[in-house]
Amino acid sequence: MPQKPPRTRQIVAAVIGNALEWYDFVVYGFLTVIIARLFFPGQDEYASLLLTMATFGVGFFMRPVGGIVLGMYADRKGRKAALQLIIALMTLSMAMIAFAPPYAAIGVAAPLLILLARLLQGFATGGEFASATSFLVESAPANKRGFYGSLQMVGQSLAALAGAVAGALITRGLAPDQIDAWGWRLPFVFGLIIGPVGLYIRRYLEETEAFVEARRERAVLNPLRTVVTQNWRGLAVTFGLVICGTISYYVVLVYMPTFAKTQLGMSMSDAFTAQIFGLACLTVAIPLFGALSDRIGRKPVLMAATIAYFVLLYPMFAWVHAAPGLVRLAIMQGILCSLVGVFLGPISTAIAEQFPTGVRSTGLAIAYNFAVMLFGGFAQFIVTWLIRETGSPLAPAYYVMFGAVVGFVASNFLAERHRDEHLPKTV
Repeated sequence: MPQKPPRTRQIVAAVIGNALEWYDFVVYGFLTVIIARLFFPGQDEYASLLLTMATFGVGFFMRPVGGIVLGMYADRKGRKAALQLIIALMTLSMAMIAFAPPYAAIGVAAPLLILLARLLQGFATGGEFASATSFLVESAPANKRGFYGSLQMVGQSLAALAGAVAGALITRGLAPDQIDAWGWRLPFVFGLIIGPVGLYIRRYLEETEAFVEARRERAVLNPLRTVVTQNWRGLAVTFGLVICGTISYYVVLVYMPTFAKTQLGMSMSDAFTAQIFGLACLTVAIPLFGALSDRIGRKPVLMAATIAYFVLLYPMFAWVHAAPGLVRLAIMQGILCSLVGVFLGPISTAIAEQFPTGVRSTGLAIAYNFAVMLFGGFAQFIVTWLIRETGSPLAPAYYVMFGAVVGFVASNFLAERHRDEHLPKTV
Protein backbone atom coordinates (compact mmCIF):
# COMPACT_ATOMS: atom_id res chain seq x y z
CA MET A 1 0.00 0.00 0.00
CA PRO A 2 1.54 3.37 -0.96
CA GLN A 3 2.09 5.74 1.91
CA LYS A 4 0.08 8.93 2.19
CA PRO A 5 2.15 12.10 2.12
CA PRO A 6 2.39 13.52 5.63
CA ARG A 7 0.14 16.47 6.34
CA THR A 8 1.50 19.83 7.48
CA ARG A 9 0.37 19.17 11.05
CA GLN A 10 2.23 15.87 11.08
CA ILE A 11 5.46 17.51 9.94
CA VAL A 12 5.15 20.36 12.44
CA ALA A 13 4.43 17.90 15.24
CA ALA A 14 7.56 15.91 14.43
CA VAL A 15 9.82 18.94 14.11
CA ILE A 16 8.59 21.18 16.92
CA GLY A 17 10.02 19.19 19.83
CA ASN A 18 13.45 19.04 18.28
CA ALA A 19 13.24 22.78 17.67
CA LEU A 20 12.42 23.33 21.36
CA GLU A 21 15.35 21.15 22.39
CA TRP A 22 17.85 23.02 20.25
CA TYR A 23 16.43 26.43 21.08
CA ASP A 24 17.06 25.83 24.76
CA PHE A 25 20.53 24.39 24.18
CA VAL A 26 21.52 27.19 21.83
CA VAL A 27 20.22 29.94 24.11
CA TYR A 28 22.11 28.44 27.05
CA GLY A 29 25.26 28.23 24.93
CA PHE A 30 24.89 31.78 23.62
CA LEU A 31 24.38 33.16 27.14
CA THR A 32 27.21 31.16 28.71
CA VAL A 33 29.19 34.25 29.75
CA ILE A 34 26.16 35.77 31.51
CA ILE A 35 25.03 32.53 33.18
CA ALA A 36 28.58 31.95 34.43
CA ARG A 37 28.52 35.30 36.20
CA LEU A 38 25.12 34.73 37.82
CA PHE A 39 25.15 31.04 38.76
CA PHE A 40 28.83 30.11 38.96
CA PRO A 41 30.56 33.18 40.42
CA GLY A 42 34.23 32.94 41.26
CA GLN A 43 37.44 34.90 41.49
CA ASP A 44 38.78 33.26 38.32
CA GLU A 45 36.68 34.13 35.26
CA TYR A 46 38.21 31.23 33.33
CA ALA A 47 37.21 28.70 36.03
CA SER A 48 33.69 30.16 36.21
CA LEU A 49 33.32 29.85 32.45
CA LEU A 50 34.53 26.24 32.50
CA LEU A 51 32.02 25.34 35.24
CA THR A 52 29.18 26.81 33.20
CA MET A 53 30.27 24.92 30.09
CA ALA A 54 30.62 21.72 32.11
CA THR A 55 27.02 22.15 33.30
CA PHE A 56 26.02 22.69 29.68
CA GLY A 57 27.72 19.40 28.86
CA VAL A 58 26.63 17.36 31.87
CA GLY A 59 23.07 17.15 30.57
CA PHE A 60 24.50 15.12 27.73
CA PHE A 61 25.44 12.32 30.13
CA MET A 62 21.73 11.63 30.50
CA ARG A 63 21.11 11.64 26.74
CA PRO A 64 22.25 8.04 26.12
CA VAL A 65 20.13 6.88 29.06
CA GLY A 66 17.10 8.77 27.84
CA GLY A 67 17.86 7.78 24.26
CA ILE A 68 17.91 4.07 25.04
CA VAL A 69 14.85 4.16 27.31
CA LEU A 70 12.76 6.42 25.08
CA GLY A 71 14.05 4.85 21.86
CA MET A 72 12.94 1.40 23.01
CA TYR A 73 9.66 2.94 24.16
CA ALA A 74 9.13 4.44 20.68
CA ASP A 75 9.94 1.12 18.97
CA ARG A 76 7.50 -0.76 21.19
CA LYS A 77 4.68 1.71 21.95
CA GLY A 78 4.90 3.95 18.90
CA ARG A 79 6.39 7.24 17.77
CA LYS A 80 3.38 9.27 18.94
CA ALA A 81 3.51 8.13 22.57
CA ALA A 82 7.23 8.84 22.82
CA LEU A 83 6.99 12.27 21.21
CA GLN A 84 4.23 13.38 23.59
CA LEU A 85 6.16 12.31 26.69
CA ILE A 86 9.38 13.91 25.50
CA ILE A 87 8.01 17.40 24.88
CA ALA A 88 6.31 17.47 28.30
CA LEU A 89 9.63 16.70 30.03
CA MET A 90 11.49 19.28 27.94
CA THR A 91 9.01 22.00 28.82
CA LEU A 92 9.42 21.26 32.53
CA SER A 93 13.21 21.48 32.33
CA MET A 94 13.10 24.80 30.47
CA ALA A 95 10.77 26.26 33.10
CA MET A 96 13.25 25.29 35.82
CA ILE A 97 16.00 27.29 34.09
CA ALA A 98 13.77 30.24 33.21
CA PHE A 99 12.72 30.80 36.83
CA ALA A 100 15.85 29.66 38.70
CA PRO A 101 17.03 32.15 41.37
CA PRO A 102 20.70 33.20 40.94
CA TYR A 103 23.59 32.31 43.24
CA ALA A 104 23.27 35.63 45.08
CA ALA A 105 19.73 34.69 46.16
CA ILE A 106 19.98 31.03 47.20
CA GLY A 107 23.68 30.22 47.18
CA VAL A 108 24.88 26.79 46.09
CA ALA A 109 21.31 25.64 45.43
CA ALA A 110 21.28 27.85 42.32
CA PRO A 111 23.90 25.93 40.30
CA LEU A 112 22.43 22.66 41.59
CA LEU A 113 19.01 23.66 40.25
CA ILE A 114 20.54 24.45 36.85
CA LEU A 115 22.33 21.09 36.95
CA LEU A 116 19.09 19.21 37.72
CA ALA A 117 17.30 20.97 34.87
CA ARG A 118 20.07 20.04 32.44
CA LEU A 119 19.95 16.40 33.53
CA LEU A 120 16.16 16.22 33.07
CA GLN A 121 16.39 17.86 29.69
CA GLY A 122 19.22 15.55 28.69
CA PHE A 123 17.06 12.53 29.46
CA ALA A 124 14.10 13.89 27.50
CA THR A 125 16.04 15.06 24.48
CA GLY A 126 17.90 11.77 24.30
CA GLY A 127 14.84 10.28 22.64
CA GLU A 128 13.66 13.30 20.67
CA PHE A 129 15.90 13.20 17.60
CA ALA A 130 15.53 9.45 17.07
CA SER A 131 11.75 9.36 17.50
CA ALA A 132 11.05 12.46 15.42
CA THR A 133 13.48 11.47 12.65
CA SER A 134 11.99 7.98 12.46
CA PHE A 135 8.54 9.51 12.21
CA LEU A 136 9.49 11.88 9.36
CA VAL A 137 11.42 9.34 7.30
CA GLU A 138 8.75 6.67 7.69
CA SER A 139 6.01 9.14 6.73
CA ALA A 140 7.71 10.54 3.63
CA PRO A 141 7.20 9.40 0.02
CA ALA A 142 10.14 7.24 -1.08
CA ASN A 143 11.49 9.84 -3.52
CA LYS A 144 11.37 12.64 -0.92
CA ARG A 145 12.84 11.01 2.18
CA GLY A 146 15.93 13.21 2.01
CA PHE A 147 13.86 16.38 1.86
CA TYR A 148 11.46 15.39 4.65
CA GLY A 149 14.32 14.18 6.84
CA SER A 150 16.07 17.52 6.32
CA LEU A 151 13.08 19.30 7.87
CA GLN A 152 14.25 17.91 11.20
CA MET A 153 17.46 19.90 10.82
CA VAL A 154 15.58 22.91 9.47
CA GLY A 155 13.70 22.93 12.78
CA GLN A 156 17.00 22.91 14.64
CA SER A 157 18.35 25.71 12.47
CA LEU A 158 15.27 27.88 12.92
CA ALA A 159 15.46 27.30 16.67
CA ALA A 160 19.10 28.37 16.69
CA LEU A 161 18.21 31.40 14.58
CA ALA A 162 15.48 32.33 17.05
CA GLY A 163 17.99 31.95 19.89
CA ALA A 164 20.49 34.20 18.13
CA VAL A 165 17.81 36.84 17.47
CA ALA A 166 16.77 36.68 21.13
CA GLY A 167 20.39 37.07 22.21
CA ALA A 168 20.91 40.02 19.86
CA LEU A 169 17.76 41.76 21.08
CA ILE A 170 18.58 41.57 24.77
CA THR A 171 22.28 42.49 24.35
CA ARG A 172 21.42 45.49 22.13
CA GLY A 173 18.22 46.60 23.86
CA LEU A 174 19.06 46.20 27.54
CA ALA A 175 21.74 47.62 29.81
CA PRO A 176 24.20 45.13 31.38
CA ASP A 177 22.58 45.42 34.82
CA GLN A 178 19.13 44.80 33.29
CA ILE A 179 20.44 41.69 31.51
CA ASP A 180 21.88 40.32 34.74
CA ALA A 181 18.77 41.16 36.75
CA TRP A 182 16.08 39.72 34.46
CA GLY A 183 16.88 40.13 30.78
CA TRP A 184 18.73 36.82 30.40
CA ARG A 185 15.52 34.99 31.37
CA LEU A 186 13.46 36.38 28.47
CA PRO A 187 14.72 33.96 25.78
CA PHE A 188 13.95 30.99 28.07
CA VAL A 189 10.49 32.33 28.94
CA PHE A 190 9.76 32.75 25.22
CA GLY A 191 10.81 29.12 24.69
CA LEU A 192 8.17 28.01 27.17
CA ILE A 193 5.49 29.03 24.68
CA ILE A 194 6.68 26.31 22.29
CA GLY A 195 6.17 23.50 24.79
CA PRO A 196 2.37 23.66 25.34
CA VAL A 197 1.82 24.34 21.63
CA GLY A 198 3.91 21.32 20.70
CA LEU A 199 2.17 19.10 23.24
CA TYR A 200 -1.22 20.13 21.86
CA ILE A 201 -0.19 19.47 18.26
CA ARG A 202 1.34 16.09 19.08
CA ARG A 203 -1.95 14.88 20.53
CA TYR A 204 -3.22 14.60 16.97
CA LEU A 205 -0.33 12.68 15.44
CA GLU A 206 -1.12 9.59 13.39
CA GLU A 207 1.20 6.62 13.80
CA THR A 208 3.31 5.88 10.70
CA GLU A 209 2.15 3.09 8.41
CA ALA A 210 5.68 1.65 8.31
CA PHE A 211 5.69 1.22 12.10
CA VAL A 212 2.19 -0.29 12.17
CA GLU A 213 3.07 -2.76 9.39
CA ALA A 214 6.35 -3.71 11.06
CA ARG A 215 4.52 -4.41 14.31
CA ARG A 216 1.94 -6.45 12.45
CA GLU A 217 4.59 -8.58 10.73
CA ARG A 218 6.83 -9.12 13.74
CA ALA A 219 7.34 -7.03 16.85
CA VAL A 220 10.93 -6.79 18.08
CA LEU A 221 10.79 -7.84 21.73
CA ASN A 222 14.22 -6.49 22.68
CA PRO A 223 15.19 -3.64 20.34
CA LEU A 224 18.37 -2.85 22.30
CA ARG A 225 19.85 -6.33 22.04
CA THR A 226 18.75 -6.71 18.44
CA VAL A 227 20.27 -3.46 17.22
CA VAL A 228 23.58 -4.04 19.02
CA THR A 229 24.02 -7.60 17.79
CA GLN A 230 22.64 -7.30 14.26
CA ASN A 231 23.05 -3.65 13.23
CA TRP A 232 26.59 -2.84 14.37
CA ARG A 233 27.58 -1.37 10.98
CA GLY A 234 24.66 1.04 11.07
CA LEU A 235 25.64 2.04 14.61
CA ALA A 236 29.26 2.69 13.61
CA VAL A 237 28.40 4.72 10.51
CA THR A 238 25.81 6.77 12.38
CA PHE A 239 28.24 7.37 15.24
CA GLY A 240 30.91 8.70 12.87
CA LEU A 241 28.57 10.96 10.90
CA VAL A 242 27.05 12.44 14.05
CA ILE A 243 30.54 13.15 15.46
CA CYS A 244 31.18 15.38 12.46
CA GLY A 245 27.80 17.08 12.63
CA THR A 246 27.74 17.65 16.37
CA ILE A 247 31.27 19.08 16.60
CA SER A 248 30.51 21.46 13.75
CA TYR A 249 27.21 22.53 15.25
CA TYR A 250 28.46 23.20 18.75
CA VAL A 251 31.71 24.92 17.79
CA VAL A 252 30.74 26.89 14.67
CA LEU A 253 27.26 27.82 15.90
CA VAL A 254 26.85 27.56 19.67
CA TYR A 255 30.40 28.42 20.80
CA MET A 256 31.03 31.25 18.34
CA PRO A 257 29.55 34.15 20.40
CA THR A 258 31.75 33.11 23.33
CA PHE A 259 34.76 32.82 20.99
CA ALA A 260 34.07 36.26 19.51
CA LYS A 261 33.82 37.79 22.98
CA THR A 262 36.75 36.08 24.69
CA GLN A 263 39.23 35.54 21.83
CA LEU A 264 38.42 38.25 19.29
CA GLY A 265 37.47 41.00 21.74
CA MET A 266 34.19 41.68 19.94
CA SER A 267 30.91 42.76 21.50
CA MET A 268 28.22 40.15 22.10
CA SER A 269 25.77 42.13 19.97
CA ASP A 270 28.13 42.01 16.95
CA ALA A 271 28.71 38.29 17.55
CA PHE A 272 24.96 37.63 17.52
CA THR A 273 24.52 39.71 14.36
CA ALA A 274 27.12 37.63 12.53
CA GLN A 275 25.50 34.49 13.92
CA ILE A 276 22.09 35.47 12.57
CA PHE A 277 23.55 35.81 9.08
CA GLY A 278 25.30 32.44 9.32
CA LEU A 279 22.18 30.72 10.60
CA ALA A 280 20.11 32.18 7.78
CA CYS A 281 22.56 30.63 5.30
CA LEU A 282 22.36 27.33 7.20
CA THR A 283 18.55 27.31 7.13
CA VAL A 284 18.45 27.83 3.36
CA ALA A 285 21.14 25.22 2.60
CA ILE A 286 19.67 22.33 4.62
CA PRO A 287 16.46 21.59 2.63
CA LEU A 288 18.18 22.29 -0.70
CA PHE A 289 20.83 19.64 -0.12
CA GLY A 290 18.38 17.28 1.56
CA ALA A 291 16.36 17.40 -1.68
CA LEU A 292 19.55 17.05 -3.77
CA SER A 293 20.37 13.83 -1.90
CA ASP A 294 17.07 12.39 -3.16
CA ARG A 295 18.42 12.78 -6.70
CA ILE A 296 22.14 11.94 -6.48
CA GLY A 297 22.34 10.03 -3.19
CA ARG A 298 23.31 10.80 0.39
CA LYS A 299 26.95 9.77 0.12
CA PRO A 300 28.16 12.26 -2.57
CA VAL A 301 26.63 15.21 -0.68
CA LEU A 302 28.09 14.17 2.68
CA MET A 303 31.57 13.50 1.30
CA ALA A 304 31.72 16.78 -0.64
CA ALA A 305 30.68 18.71 2.48
CA THR A 306 33.36 17.15 4.70
CA ILE A 307 36.12 17.79 2.15
CA ALA A 308 35.19 21.45 1.66
CA TYR A 309 34.79 21.90 5.40
CA PHE A 310 38.23 20.48 6.17
CA VAL A 311 39.94 22.65 3.54
CA LEU A 312 38.32 25.97 4.53
CA LEU A 313 38.16 25.78 8.33
CA TYR A 314 41.62 26.89 9.36
CA PRO A 315 41.99 29.63 6.70
CA MET A 316 38.65 31.10 7.78
CA PHE A 317 39.53 31.15 11.48
CA ALA A 318 42.98 32.61 10.77
CA TRP A 319 41.51 35.29 8.48
CA VAL A 320 39.03 36.48 11.11
CA HIS A 321 41.60 36.36 13.91
CA ALA A 322 44.04 38.49 11.90
CA ALA A 323 41.58 41.41 11.77
CA PRO A 324 38.51 40.81 13.97
CA GLY A 325 35.37 42.63 12.92
CA LEU A 326 31.69 42.19 12.23
CA VAL A 327 32.06 41.94 8.44
CA ARG A 328 34.77 39.29 8.54
CA LEU A 329 33.02 37.27 11.21
CA ALA A 330 29.75 37.40 9.27
CA ILE A 331 31.47 36.25 6.05
CA MET A 332 33.18 33.38 7.88
CA GLN A 333 29.93 32.32 9.53
CA GLY A 334 28.06 32.54 6.23
CA ILE A 335 30.56 30.24 4.49
CA LEU A 336 31.04 27.74 7.31
CA CYS A 337 27.34 27.58 8.23
CA SER A 338 26.47 26.98 4.57
CA LEU A 339 28.86 24.02 4.52
CA VAL A 340 27.35 22.73 7.76
CA GLY A 341 23.97 23.02 6.01
CA VAL A 342 25.23 20.93 3.08
CA PHE A 343 26.22 18.20 5.54
CA LEU A 344 23.10 18.40 7.71
CA GLY A 345 20.76 18.34 4.69
CA PRO A 346 20.91 14.57 4.08
CA ILE A 347 22.28 13.34 7.43
CA SER A 348 18.97 12.67 9.26
CA THR A 349 17.63 10.54 6.43
CA ALA A 350 20.99 8.91 5.72
CA ILE A 351 21.39 7.58 9.25
CA ALA A 352 17.70 6.62 9.59
CA GLU A 353 18.07 4.49 6.46
CA GLN A 354 20.81 2.46 8.14
CA PHE A 355 18.27 0.72 10.43
CA PRO A 356 15.10 -1.32 9.81
CA THR A 357 11.82 0.06 11.12
CA GLY A 358 11.57 -2.37 14.04
CA VAL A 359 14.72 -0.99 15.70
CA ARG A 360 15.13 2.40 13.98
CA SER A 361 14.45 4.63 16.98
CA THR A 362 16.64 2.52 19.26
CA GLY A 363 19.53 2.38 16.80
CA LEU A 364 19.42 6.10 16.09
CA ALA A 365 19.13 6.94 19.79
CA ILE A 366 22.18 4.87 20.80
CA ALA A 367 24.59 6.08 18.11
CA TYR A 368 23.33 9.66 17.99
CA ASN A 369 23.31 10.30 21.73
CA PHE A 370 26.66 8.73 22.53
CA ALA A 371 28.29 10.75 19.74
CA VAL A 372 26.62 13.97 20.85
CA MET A 373 27.49 13.33 24.51
CA LEU A 374 31.17 12.60 23.90
CA PHE A 375 31.97 15.09 21.14
CA GLY A 376 29.25 17.75 21.13
CA GLY A 377 28.11 18.31 24.70
CA PHE A 378 31.60 19.10 25.91
CA ALA A 379 32.75 20.80 22.70
CA GLN A 380 32.77 24.24 24.31
CA PHE A 381 34.63 22.89 27.33
CA ILE A 382 37.15 21.09 25.10
CA VAL A 383 37.93 24.06 22.84
CA THR A 384 38.19 26.44 25.81
CA TRP A 385 40.65 24.04 27.43
CA LEU A 386 42.56 23.63 24.15
CA ILE A 387 42.94 27.40 23.77
CA ARG A 388 44.24 27.66 27.32
CA GLU A 389 46.66 24.74 27.04
CA THR A 390 48.00 25.46 23.55
CA GLY A 391 47.96 29.22 23.82
CA SER A 392 46.44 29.36 20.34
CA PRO A 393 43.09 31.07 19.81
CA LEU A 394 42.78 29.03 16.61
CA ALA A 395 42.60 25.72 18.51
CA PRO A 396 38.81 25.35 17.88
CA ALA A 397 39.56 24.95 14.16
CA TYR A 398 41.65 21.83 14.81
CA TYR A 399 38.85 20.18 16.75
CA VAL A 400 36.32 20.83 13.98
CA MET A 401 38.79 19.60 11.34
CA PHE A 402 39.11 16.36 13.31
CA GLY A 403 35.33 15.98 13.10
CA ALA A 404 35.41 16.54 9.34
CA VAL A 405 37.91 13.71 8.90
CA VAL A 406 35.76 11.34 10.96
CA GLY A 407 32.69 12.32 8.92
CA PHE A 408 34.47 11.69 5.63
CA VAL A 409 35.56 8.20 6.71
CA ALA A 410 32.05 7.33 7.97
CA SER A 411 30.51 8.54 4.69
CA ASN A 412 32.58 5.99 2.78
CA PHE A 413 30.91 3.12 4.66
CA LEU A 414 27.36 4.49 4.37
CA ALA A 415 24.77 2.07 2.96
CA GLU A 416 23.21 4.08 0.11
CA ARG A 417 19.45 3.54 0.02
CA HIS A 418 18.09 6.68 -1.60
CA ARG A 419 16.67 4.68 -4.55
CA ASP A 420 15.01 2.00 -2.42
CA GLU A 421 11.23 2.14 -2.75
CA HIS A 422 10.73 0.52 0.65
CA LEU A 423 13.09 0.38 3.61
CA PRO A 424 13.32 -2.89 5.59
CA LYS A 425 10.74 -3.10 8.37
CA THR A 426 12.20 -5.82 10.55
CA VAL A 427 15.59 -7.37 11.16
